[in-house]
Amino acid sequence: MSQLLDTGFLYALLNRKESRHADVMRASQTVRGKIFLPTVVTTEVAYLVQRDLGSEALAEFLEMLATETFVLVEPLPEDFSRAATVVRQYTDSQIDFVDAILVAIAERLNIKRVLTIDTRHFRMFRPKHCDAFQLLP
Repeated sequence: MSQLLDTGFLYALLNRKESRHADVMRASQTVRGKIFLPTVVTTEVAYLVQRDLGSEALAEFLEMLATETFVLVEPLPEDFSRAATVVRQYTDSQIDFVDAILVAIAERLNIKRVLTIDTRHFRMFRPKHCDAFQLLP
């Protein structure tokens, strides 16, 4: 099964002091199949790692990206259009850029499982390709 990796999950995996670190560590050990990592997520995670953990941790994160078996995914023009629709559809919930792009990429690639700790938003979404996302952890 393929899954899409969100910022919070990846950041919690990297930061041992993050409150959800143990949860995502356990969940990451059960993941099988391709893990799609949108490049917009890498940018957000890199910012958080630099801010909270420092330059050495950022360098380690960059080295990890070079060696891990993530499938890096660039948003396509149609993903930005779909993301705009998602933002408008959920205006009251203050959906951010990365979450909206993840919804669009998941729909385009027919991915139903999202590795995220942002259950508030991802449980709310009603993607076009399935009734609801399967969330891990």
